[in-house]
Amino acid sequence: MKKIITILIAIAFIPALFAQDTEKGDKKSREILDKVSQKTEAYKSFKAEFTYKMKNKEAGIDESKDGVLVVSGDKYNLEIAGQEIMCDGETVWTYIEDAEEVQINAVEDNDESITPNNLFSSYQKDYKSKFVRETFQYGTDVYVIDMTPNEGKNFSKVRIIIDKDKLEILDFTIFDNSGSSYSYVINKFTPDVEIKDSDFTLNIADYPDVEVVDMR
Repeated sequence: MKKIITILIAIAFIPALFAQDTEKGDKKSREILDKVSQKTEAYKSFKAEFTYKMKNKEAGIDESKDGVLVVSGDKYNLEIAGQEIMCDGETVWTYIEDAEEVQINAVEDNDESITPNNLFSSYQKDYKSKFVRETFQYGTDVYVIDMTPNEGKNFSKVRIIIDKDKLEILDFTIFDNSGSSYSYVINKFTPDVEIKDSDFTLNIADYPDVEVVDMR
């Protein structure tokens, strides 16, 4: 689950992934990514309804889960697979329904944390972009772009599918070195949604029968 959340937060804050050196990647892919980045960074908040897919042919794995993500700055609320993860920028609450448990963690300033800023400090470096093709997918014209890490990553490629007219991400797939792929299909994207601070904090009083594990 941590891998799912980490990759998903990368998608939520994907504009920083595009912050690459101008000498890296072909001109067409850079121009498209720059436009997507500029548009996405202008949003004060957004909500994404998505489908997560994990596949590994050799292991016979083909999983699919639906989720919802709301983001505002460093704050986010993620619901997926019976879990709800809330972060107010300082604290992360994870409610696990099946275990009847709430875990509380502080947002840590290190390479292992899943906070957007720290994740981006690694994702925005050492990538090369490539324009693959323009095609028709998800009922619209799309751009297909590959992002390839130069070295030191546990995945070989990130493929991004972008709506040509709206300049919005429709699909984001990471291919790791073990033969697995992790895809996120954005079913519905709503920018500048109304949010309030309570959307990103968990009130323990609302969960009277759960075990609280405070790991701060």
